[in-house]
Amino acid sequence: MSLEHQPRVSVVTPFYNTAEYLAECIESVLAQTYTNFEYLLVNNKSTDGSRAIAERYQARDARVRLVDNEVFVGMLENYNGALGQISDDSKYVKIVQADDAAFPECLERMVELAEREPSVGIVSSFYLWGTDLRGDIGLNHRTSVIPGREACRKTLLERRQYTGSQTTVLYRAEIVRKRRPFFAITHPFADSDTAFELMLEHDLGYVHQVLTFNRKDNESTLNNVLDFHPLLLHFFLTMERYGATVLTPDELIKARSEMRHDYYSYLASQLIRMKGPAFWAYHRKGLATLEQDIPWPTVVPCALAELCKLALSPGTTAERTLPWLVSRVREALK
Repeated sequence: MSLEHQPRVSVVTPFYNTAEYLAECIESVLAQTYTNFEYLLVNNKSTDGSRAIAERYQARDARVRLVDNEVFVGMLENYNGALGQISDDSKYVKIVQADDAAFPECLERMVELAEREPSVGIVSSFYLWGTDLRGDIGLNHRTSVIPGREACRKTLLERRQYTGSQTTVLYRAEIVRKRRPFFAITHPFADSDTAFELMLEHDLGYVHQVLTFNRKDNESTLNNVLDFHPLLLHFFLTMERYGATVLTPDELIKARSEMRHDYYSYLASQLIRMKGPAFWAYHRKGLATLEQDIPWPTVVPCALAELCKLALSPGTTAERTLPWLVSRVREALK
């Protein structure tokens, strides 16, 4: 795509105390083969030298624009505020999180697909999560456009993952401008929920290349809860929140029943394993966004049934767990 035919892209990196990774992130954006972009670096009152790094790059490259928040805000508020800073003439928006990176052809390949397919509102691709390949590996390599509602249905019925983090996808700027706030700050998986809601109205584009890198060895919100099976909670919340919107009544009954069985069985298994308060607080907080709580009347019998099986073998964890489980039930019923 020649420079005169390149629509403008707003690349956005909100950051807070990411000095260890920020330069690598910025370098990856400035190394893009696609050149018609502005690069917004939005500083959320950093105290670790991150701002000085951003300032140096602003002095070197006219495409870089450093913006300072007047007050410190939460992460999603920072992302929403950063998206509100994009230029009026931008046609596409690409977030690159401050501890991630974009490979050189990222913008070129994503914009190329979006320009070719006007019905596409969001573009995704394969990505690296550390050294692990992530993305919808089961998708036919000839398929570059998926009808949005079909993608939503498969997300629920087959538990597919078409989009990753904010770094993975590209949005049409007109969609970003119309949606306020862009990310729902009360949702624990706000980026996935936003992608799902966009796919209810727009098609999904998919580039069959690894275009971005997501770091997994850092202190991120997600990495801190990986042992809590956030993906299962995500699918449960997505089914509860959107299932009735895209599934037939019969599909919803079956898929919702299977999802609840899997999720509640998982919670029961973690009850037996004596997971600590942080685990239960995490899942309770997620369920609270649906005005639900841990379903103890369902989870506890599942745990007891599993303990009965374990009790058939002497020396199992049942002997240690049963007294704790009884106390946990009493606490839950207060």
